[in-house]
Amino acid sequence: MTTGTLFIVATPLGNLEDITLRALRILSSVSIIAAEDTRTAQHLLSAHGLWPLAQGKTLVSYFQGNEAKRTQTLLASLQEGQDIALISEAGLPGISDPGHRLIKAAIDAHLPTQVIPGPCAAVTALVGSGLRTDAFLFLGFPPRQTQERYALFASVASETATLIFYESPLRIHQTLLELSEGLGPDRMACVARELTKMYEEYKRGTLAELAAHYGKVAARGEITLLLSGAKKEQSPMLLIEEEIHRRLELGETPKDISLALALRYGKPKRQIYQLAFTLDQNKQNKHRL
Repeated sequence: MTTGTLFIVATPLGNLEDITLRALRILSSVSIIAAEDTRTAQHLLSAHGLWPLAQGKTLVSYFQGNEAKRTQTLLASLQEGQDIALISEAGLPGISDPGHRLIKAAIDAHLPTQVIPGPCAAVTALVGSGLRTDAFLFLGFPPRQTQERYALFASVASETATLIFYESPLRIHQTLLELSEGLGPDRMACVARELTKMYEEYKRGTLAELAAHYGKVAARGEITLLLSGAKKEQSPMLLIEEEIHRRLELGETPKDISLALALRYGKPKRQIYQLAFTLDQNKQNKHRL
């Protein structure tokens, strides 16, 4: 028996015109559409004359809460010969959205899969940011746990490629503050918000400037955060040394500095304390001369 094909279909980020003819053809022809949000899917299908679905076609939910259980059901449908279109709420499924589990399961089961390309917030924001596009690193949503966030930010502090994050409007201000402190306040960045929608906005500036802005103005909508890469000569220890100098000028003690930076940069407190103590002594000796 011929098996079905899993089509991974990109859908608009906001503007419903941003969908390909191929995507519309696939959505109209498959037996099952598995959607992260069925209400959003109905709105999209209705806008293009595909809703209600023709007889024998089904729209089912596929989101984080039912992903594990629904994967097995959809896999069985593929094995029975039914074609399935997988769509997320917006953009390309599997990019910080449900989908990877089903895609991997289909590949492992040697079932045909096809990606129907189209909108992707990370790439759209990258091109519009004005930052370097020839090398970039997509990191998805930062962890919510403080220690894991600091560990992630420390691991990419010396990365020279443009960094791309997705972030919640409720957490963007805190994230900008932490990145400003950890990677340096002068690092250039861009907050791309509500892409392709009526209130689309690209807010560009240093991390310090953007942190100050979103400390006063509440962010709204879907957000992609982009950071310029580190300069090639900036090793992790050079970054730490720069941060120590900055904190010493603010009057912090070597002990305070070692406590603050050890977790953030994933280095032993003793190592950072010794460096901070030495730099502090050098600073005091210069003042005495």
